[in-house]
Amino acid sequence: MRRILLLYILLSVIGLTTVRAQFDNGRQRVDENGYDQYGNQVDPAMIPDRLDSANVEIQGLAPTLYMWRIKNQLGDRTIIPADTAYHHFQNTNLTDGLTGHYNYLANMGSPRMSRIFFERHDPEPTIFMEPFSSFFIRPTEFNFTNSNVPYTNLTYHKAGNKVNGEEHFKSYFSVNVNKKLAFGFNIDYLYGRGYYNNQNTAYFNAAFFGSYIGDKYQMQAIYSNNYLKTNENGGIEDDRYITAPEEMAQGQREYESTNIPTKLSKTTNRNHDFYVFLTQRYNLGFKRDIPQAENDTTPTKQEFVPVTSFIHTIQVERARHTFNSNDDMREKNYYQNTYLAPDNPIAHDSTTYVGIKNTVGIALLEGFNKYAKAGLTAFASYKISKYTLMNMNGSLSHDKYNENEIFVGGELSKGEGNVLHYHAIGEVGLAGKAIGQFNVKGDIDLNFPLWKDTVSLIARGEVSNKLAPFYMRHYHSKHFLWDNDMDKEFRTRIEGELSIARWRTRLKAGVENIKNYTYFNQQATPEQKSGSLQVLSASLNQDFKLGIFHLDNEMIWQKSSDQTVLPLPDLSLYHNFYMQFKLAKKVLSVQLGADVRYFTKYNAPAYTPAIQNFHLQSANDQVKIGGYPIVNVYANLHLKRTRFYVMMYHVNQGVSRPNYFLSPHYPINPRFLKFGLSWNFYD
Repeated sequence: MRRILLLYILLSVIGLTTVRAQFDNGRQRVDENGYDQYGNQVDPAMIPDRLDSANVEIQGLAPTLYMWRIKNQLGDRTIIPADTAYHHFQNTNLTDGLTGHYNYLANMGSPRMSRIFFERHDPEPTIFMEPFSSFFIRPTEFNFTNSNVPYTNLTYHKAGNKVNGEEHFKSYFSVNVNKKLAFGFNIDYLYGRGYYNNQNTAYFNAAFFGSYIGDKYQMQAIYSNNYLKTNENGGIEDDRYITAPEEMAQGQREYESTNIPTKLSKTTNRNHDFYVFLTQRYNLGFKRDIPQAENDTTPTKQEFVPVTSFIHTIQVERARHTFNSNDDMREKNYYQNTYLAPDNPIAHDSTTYVGIKNTVGIALLEGFNKYAKAGLTAFASYKISKYTLMNMNGSLSHDKYNENEIFVGGELSKGEGNVLHYHAIGEVGLAGKAIGQFNVKGDIDLNFPLWKDTVSLIARGEVSNKLAPFYMRHYHSKHFLWDNDMDKEFRTRIEGELSIARWRTRLKAGVENIKNYTYFNQQATPEQKSGSLQVLSASLNQDFKLGIFHLDNEMIWQKSSDQTVLPLPDLSLYHNFYMQFKLAKKVLSVQLGADVRYFTKYNAPAYTPAIQNFHLQSANDQVKIGGYPIVNVYANLHLKRTRFYVMMYHVNQGVSRPNYFLSPHYPINPRFLKFGLSWNFYD
């Protein structure tokens, strides 16, 4: 912790020094024609009515910024709203998601799995990092910033006390050297002590990023280093400590969470993942005059029109996973098998992944003349992956696996205009493990006016034939060992969406067919379902407003054709009722409300620490979770650059029959108070 604080102080000092340098050097000098020292025309509102000399110094700038994310391996950018909204701010630190879609193990940041099938993603880079999607940020999820003034965000979440509480601190800093070049850093520290024994979470991320967005050359880069330590308790020993405490030996009506015995007490998972991501492109094109009004006497300006782009993306990643357990007899009863060093009760499993992927492409860009109605890109990628597993014979040496993949692909896109947009990207394997694999996906949206509103119709589709992840095919450890020869998983998905902004309505429906569905079975080992599996899904988001009163609603229905292999709740609901108004001369925005999340009962996947993943419940331990509403009451405030909330979590505890589990044998936290603060700085 001391090293973390020293690192943060050092970064803060560097950041403040850079801020001061930019402030001192960023004073504009405007001549009598309204141009600054760089030849840029200055906003007339920033120019004094009378210029007493050829140069006038302007001290301040109104902050303007925009954020974006990288869309894919070709480095395409998607502009996103700046992180300043206070709606749902009280839910941003909940591990079960903004609207409660995830099963997890109660403690903040603990492994989670979405109950909504269409939200599940491929387990990249490894199956051990996928359960930490609430904390671990992939390159396509990272926020880049371009701003005319230095931008800093500090966010702090706090709950409980020093014995069982949780804290989450995030710091984000970005500064522009000039209009094109920006860099910054992100610090993320999470520590959940846990309301149940032996389930601490301690995660740390340090990321550095930079971007250069010029006419001809563009670049975005990230260095991200993640340390995740998760203490594992294996769940509580008996669910009746929650569901029927009066039946337990002590006969109490209710148990303190810290007094409930757990199955494991000396077991820990650690994950260390770092990656370097760089995407860059060079544009060829021409300059053309910007159209001006007839009476405009200002000098003619020109804009650069890109025609062709040369693209390169590289990602280097290393992920190390370790599982350590000093539990002796209790652990032997917890796991069915012991493979490596069966006479030694202590488990020390480890595996390492190293991957390097290069992608090169050439693109003919959209819009450089009236005939270029769409952009067209061709690309190729080469990836080498190295895996190190424990030796199957129990020796000190390691089993090593190398895999190579070569893909070629193309992209077709149309993003300009207001009516019709479409995008399609696909790739097919040519060599190595990529042979026989392919993936094609696309979307199209049509926007048209209806009764003073805009209606959007969106269609999405994807067809893929993919090899199962490496760790589903090979894994060697003390309690789990497999080397599987698996068929490729063939998937077909179709989705449709109707969105009407003025009505606050969004309706979605989709269907997916899967052949050779790959999953963790009742023994927590990988298996493939013979034949096909179908999933149907439909969702409706409908929000209502009457004066200061708001009611946001989300309803999701889904159906699996085989609930034994792929269990899903039939219905998931989220409702948020709140009052929204302004105080203090309308500068303080306030939300006062309560929200509830609910899903129907089903045989949810269980969790096993030794593989750090969810799997089907064992045949002799079947339990349903769900059918229990979780209600939070909150106050959410926004004052200029500051967001603040206070929330009473799980306020309905004790109101109805206690069955508050979001994963089998892992009850959620009891009722307690949470608060959070987020502060933006523009100087």
